[in-house]
Amino acid sequence: MSLPSPPASTGLNLAQQEAVNFMHGPCLVVAGAGSGKTRVITHKIARLIQAGLAPQRIAAITFTNKAASEMRERAQSLIGRAAKDVLICTFHALGVRMLRQDGSALGLKPNFSILDSDDVTSILKDAGGTVDAATARQWQWTISLWKNQGLNAQGAAALAADDNERIIARVMALYEERLSAYQSVDFDDLIGLPLKLLQNHAAVRQKWQALAGHVLVDEYQDTNATQYEFLKLLVGGNPAASARFTAVGDDDQSIYGWRGATLDNLKKLPVDFPSLKVIKLEQNYRSTSAILRAANNVIASNPKLFAKNLWSALGEGEPVRVVDADSEEHEAERAVARIQSLRAGNSAGSGPQSLEFKDFAVLYRANHQAKTFEKALRKAQIPYKVSGGTSFFDRAEIKDLCGWFRLWINNDDDPAFLRAVTVPKRGIGHQTLAHLSEFASRYRVSMFEALFSSSLGSVLGGKALGSLHEFGRYINDLAFRARHTAGAEAAKGFLLDWLKEIGYEKHLYDGEDSERLAAARWANVIDFCDWMAARCGGQIDDAAGVSSANEIKSLLEVAQTVSLLSTISERETDQNVVTLSTLHAAKGLEWPHVMLVGVTEGMLPFKLGDEANPTGRADGPMSEGILDRLQEERRLMYVGITRAKASLAVSWTRKRKKGRDMIAAQPSRFIAEMALDQATVREDPREKLRALRAEFAKRTQDSAAALALARPA
Repeated sequence: MSLPSPPASTGLNLAQQEAVNFMHGPCLVVAGAGSGKTRVITHKIARLIQAGLAPQRIAAITFTNKAASEMRERAQSLIGRAAKDVLICTFHALGVRMLRQDGSALGLKPNFSILDSDDVTSILKDAGGTVDAATARQWQWTISLWKNQGLNAQGAAALAADDNERIIARVMALYEERLSAYQSVDFDDLIGLPLKLLQNHAAVRQKWQALAGHVLVDEYQDTNATQYEFLKLLVGGNPAASARFTAVGDDDQSIYGWRGATLDNLKKLPVDFPSLKVIKLEQNYRSTSAILRAANNVIASNPKLFAKNLWSALGEGEPVRVVDADSEEHEAERAVARIQSLRAGNSAGSGPQSLEFKDFAVLYRANHQAKTFEKALRKAQIPYKVSGGTSFFDRAEIKDLCGWFRLWINNDDDPAFLRAVTVPKRGIGHQTLAHLSEFASRYRVSMFEALFSSSLGSVLGGKALGSLHEFGRYINDLAFRARHTAGAEAAKGFLLDWLKEIGYEKHLYDGEDSERLAAARWANVIDFCDWMAARCGGQIDDAAGVSSANEIKSLLEVAQTVSLLSTISERETDQNVVTLSTLHAAKGLEWPHVMLVGVTEGMLPFKLGDEANPTGRADGPMSEGILDRLQEERRLMYVGITRAKASLAVSWTRKRKKGRDMIAAQPSRFIAEMALDQATVREDPREKLRALRAEFAKRTQDSAAALALARPA
């Protein structure tokens, strides 16, 4: 295989080159916002291959399907064909790969199911004997945190702090039993179970350590305790000096403490790996100096693990604007006016080209803040999208089809069985299913296995038994056919024939009062079938990194990885719309013009409580827990500021809604911490827009007058 010449020095600054060329030990790259971390990772992959490391022994791990897809594309453009052999995937996709290959050591079949959040909630409601979804979701949240801390039900019970936690630990024990019976895992298990493999099974550990010649970890600051232990075992580290990995992260952008991410993982690295090489990337290629100065000033109030100071060669740029408003509606009007004035000003010749709507983003702390801005944008007829909305896979029609797929793959998956047997309706009633479930529980088998039992006839009549047998045979037939259906054309034909056989289109139209809505849902189904077929044909990769493009796959193989995908990134188009997004969802993204809104005490930072400010001052004494929360909120502000490339406006309101009441509000302490200089404009975008319109009108009049003078008498 011919390899590209070393690309490491091409277009990289000195710090980036140092990170790329350090290959023979543990390395931490402290990558500030906009400092080119993905570029460093992809160039380092190329450098490792050029130095002789087989592509199959390189793993690049990140957190989202979108980030993995982007990294894979950039690696392929840089390296060429060799990139397809590099494992570039999410943590969860790597976990699936390990469990499919070696999960039998834990009693897991290779065809296990991956449960989604709704499935988990349903199982917890049943296990805990509640019909209250909110209670089940709270249990789910607590169990997830425990799992991310490496605890099972027994460990959680031992550490339970009160009666409520003891109840949740008991529910967790029942939940674990059901997962085992269903041969299913949840998303937390995709990290926790591979960790158990590495901890408790020496042969499996040696196999995966041998495969991991060099591991690169993106967004390292977002790892939780379980992921850290998993990575530490995967890279070996005995002796620690020989561990070959590159962790890329930024302690100033750690904003996921609420879901288990911990900065302790950054603190542990120099302790567990004393020879750790630390390299800082401080040159920012995204934002102007004015924006970076505000960001650096804010984050300076937080303690530093690895001190750095972002700088930019892009020039001073526009000053950061502070916009005050009377209310949230007033704030939304001003945001709309700012978009209009910037676009109008650009088209008047103040910029190199006219601005598009996609150049603008409105960022806020909490989802509920979007509504007011949606109303204002609709009123102004400005197109927009709300980022982080309903996932394609959360739509009922897609979950229906995925339920069938899961049952083809894993007959023991009772939640999938119940969905498939009831959607569309096939004459198998709830009483029949209740008797089947009771029978399956008594004999400790899955519902699918139970329906073929010779003694099931003792609890069910002949007609019900016949319907169940017919359904069971049909599932087995579909699974057989799906296993032997490969390529795009065959897969598309199979899926359309199957949907016709089960009458799914009729089911959608019968279930909707609106024919237009039913048609939209059916269009989603066809869209999904096209996407599945394209994956079978190797025309697109799976976005999660379990399989790659250009490989012909069977429909059953493709169906096995569907649960890993939260969005179909290939379906998304580059829409020319304004983006509305929470700060958490905006991480990793950038826009030329950003409006950071609702920056008031109680929103950003978010509800620290009276304990945060017992003296009435923002700098008053506070507990350690509240201080940790404040520091994470400050990092969230920092992330918001550094999303902006050319201009940033920060707005706050004198009053805000709290329930049904309007309460007085104060600007966030973070606005003062930006330490904006006296030249900062406290602007009213509506005034600027009125002035621009007047200027346009005058220009039009002048042009008309000039034309009149030029006409022959």
